[in-house]
Amino acid sequence: MPLITTGKSFIRALEKEGALATYIPLEGGAEGRYQRRLRASGYNTINITARGLGDPVAYLTKVHGVRPPHLGKKDIGQDAAVGQRYYVQPIASYELENLPANSKGLALWIIEGQILSTQEIEYLVNLPKIEPKIKVVLEMGGERYFRWEPLANTLAAA
Repeated sequence: MPLITTGKSFIRALEKEGALATYIPLEGGAEGRYQRRLRASGYNTINITARGLGDPVAYLTKVHGVRPPHLGKKDIGQDAAVGQRYYVQPIASYELENLPANSKGLALWIIEGQILSTQEIEYLVNLPKIEPKIKVVLEMGGERYFRWEPLANTLAAA
């Protein structure tokens, strides 16, 4: 990897494909540089993890219910024994509504993407087609240097 990288080819690939699979050196640091390049080129970024994501459709684009951990305590009243359900706003849809006027769009940077199923990855490939202002970067594993490929190519390999 060159000492100084502009990230222009990464941003062009992301704008062309909409969703990229990235392979990043395990010692870290490289992803921060590319996230900075994304923000400098006009994208707002959100960093989330694939662990605990649940249903990506609901988590990213729909209002969905969650139950906090009950910590061993159970309700004995009218409610369910596992606790109250609280409704949470969708992450991506909420951020899209509140984008600044001069923003190019929203870039979802999702770490630990190798644990996602093929159906979940397929949804993330199609998400930029459904909502063109959303771009997806999915970290799929480690590599000796920072590299990327279209996320759809990882589906063909699986």
